[in-house]
Amino acid sequence: MTTALELALDAALKDHRLLNHPFYQRWEAGEVSRDELRRYGEQYRFFEAMFPQFLEALALQLPDGPARRAVLDNLHDEVSAPSHLSLFDGFARFFDAADAPISPAMSTLVESYARLLELGAPASLAGLWAYETQGAEIARSKAEGLVRHYGASEAAVEFWTVHGLVEGDHAQWTLEAMTLLDIDPAEAQSAARLIGDAWWSFLDERELLAA
Repeated sequence: MTTALELALDAALKDHRLLNHPFYQRWEAGEVSRDELRRYGEQYRFFEAMFPQFLEALALQLPDGPARRAVLDNLHDEVSAPSHLSLFDGFARFFDAADAPISPAMSTLVESYARLLELGAPASLAGLWAYETQGAEIARSKAEGLVRHYGASEAAVEFWTVHGLVEGDHAQWTLEAMTLLDIDPAEAQSAARLIGDAWWSFLDERELLAA
């Protein structure tokens, strides 16, 4: 049976499913230029570099028990060799991404994760879930598009291939952690919406730059 928490979380993202965004639809169709993918890689790396730090800080906020172990397992997947950041660099190199200043929307996205930590562990778990529940499907779509339309190498898609395999587990672990902590559905919905909006705005920024 679907719980009140699950209903609240799903409602938070109902009109912000990222695969419905025009940027990802163009990616699937092979209509995103290589220059757009280069700039996307330059910006996404800021998130990927921040994410293990977010998980570590969240784990410290949680009491010993299954919820904390779930976050630490997620962190282990991120940093174990080869780390997800090093895998991402394979994608970035393929599209000649270089160091670049953080964009306004990516800055807001990173700050949104910091805001979750200020709000506490319940909000952080809900925000974590908001992206990871979509992550596997997004990653598989990206990998398929990169191979089909851009001739991407195995190294260039490995980051997305790996996430296509593990993100479903991460989302389930996070949902179970929220359930164990008896999180208020309204609080979870607000936090999930915060992160859903931040990711959507980042993709809006990609479209504005393309235009």
